[in-house]
Amino acid sequence: MSTVVINEVLRGFYLDSVALLRMSQSLAALDGVDEAAMMMGSPSNRQIMADAGILNAAGEAAEGGDLVIGIRAESQDVADMALKEARAILEQSSAAKGGGETWRPRSVRSAVKAMPEANFALISVPGDFAISEARKALRRGLHVMIFSDNVPVADEAALKQEALACGRLVMGPDCGTAIINGTPLAFANAVPQGSIGVIGASGTGIQEVTCLIGENGGGISHAIGVGGRDLSDAVGGITTLMALDLLDRDPATQHIVLISKPPSAAVAAKVIDCIGASSKAFTVCFVGGSDTPLPSNATAASTLKAAAENALGGTAIGAGFDPAGEALAPGSGGTMIRGLFSGGTLCAEAQIVLQAAGEAVGSNAPVPGTGGLDAESAHRLIDLGADEYTQGRPHPMIEPSVRDDALTAAVTDESVGVILLDVVLGYGAHADPAGHLIASLGDTSGKRVVASVTGTEQDPQRRFAQIAKLENAGIAIAPSNADAAALALACLRTNT
Repeated sequence: MSTVVINEVLRGFYLDSVALLRMSQSLAALDGVDEAAMMMGSPSNRQIMADAGILNAAGEAAEGGDLVIGIRAESQDVADMALKEARAILEQSSAAKGGGETWRPRSVRSAVKAMPEANFALISVPGDFAISEARKALRRGLHVMIFSDNVPVADEAALKQEALACGRLVMGPDCGTAIINGTPLAFANAVPQGSIGVIGASGTGIQEVTCLIGENGGGISHAIGVGGRDLSDAVGGITTLMALDLLDRDPATQHIVLISKPPSAAVAAKVIDCIGASSKAFTVCFVGGSDTPLPSNATAASTLKAAAENALGGTAIGAGFDPAGEALAPGSGGTMIRGLFSGGTLCAEAQIVLQAAGEAVGSNAPVPGTGGLDAESAHRLIDLGADEYTQGRPHPMIEPSVRDDALTAAVTDESVGVILLDVVLGYGAHADPAGHLIASLGDTSGKRVVASVTGTEQDPQRRFAQIAKLENAGIAIAPSNADAAALALACLRTNT
């Protein structure tokens, strides 16, 4: 059957990816429409549309600041109808934005003029434009948090060198979480203020540790995200070292937690030297790293849970929780765990827990000692927030439907006995991830489902309410992500 592909390009029309995804889903659901998408015209997005067969010459000419509507339909009439519907959706969105909305600045310059006392800028624009906007903010005396991703590492290094020279902090690119002076930014949680500072190259790692601390009697002075590449040789740990210095000089911070995947040896040496020069106590969690010699004021933690416990002075998190005692055998007879994670560091931590128990693990984001997803006779733990799952789509913490296809595949896979999940709450996250998860799972065909909930009772979604929904649906909840991995394994072992 022949099909029709049409594109319309709206010049300089920006909408965020979450809004565009939902609009795209509405178009794709129309009768006679084979595929549809509304995306910003960045090179990576145009490639996604081309791969999906919904890009023509008009769309190929789009630029990063343009909105591209792409439709593939069974006839010209259907394509025209869908395009008309897309225009109507955009008009409704524009009308909703304009209704009673206060003035918002359209540039860093106008924002600084409107708020001259500000000293911090959060940048969330397509990656093609992030560095230039961040540089404008730096040169106007602002510290910068860059939420945007898809920024070349050479540009990141150059920007951070400039920031170092002028004494300003650049958090990111791809910095998803921070808490500054008690204010949660981007994907962060409502946690009590206190004396524990956190520096993290991982957004969900920061979330898990700060939430465990907050839910177990502690509090956070600041949580500074640095971006996933800051501790690479290419960047040299510039932001991490600056953050260490800032928290070392902060009188409100008494204990500092550092969270990262294993840094390069040269950068690790710089960081450890900086820690050793401090008079404060440290917990260092290089997730998936081998034992690294630390100075006397620092303690190593192999998991996020252990890092939080150490920062709390040895408080046991989930005291009384016994995975073996909580375990129920899967009814399907499957012998493997399928882990589906929205948090990359939560996926890494689960791999470590299973490895420590002597299990073979495969992942698309493997820690040292773990194989790839093609590893035979291995539990498969998938980071659904990785680039291959989120290109042109929102992060699964924002839009949990990103996990739906993988859930269906896990439920129908006869080798799977236990499905292991993370549920991440907080500002910026989906309003009801538990409700969406339950609806997506449906009949689990006798498989056990185990989850952890990263969040606090003060978060918009309310942690206890989310846990209650999940438990009422028969999902086993563990006190932490590490405990969830242990519980998933214990469920399998009840069959042996």
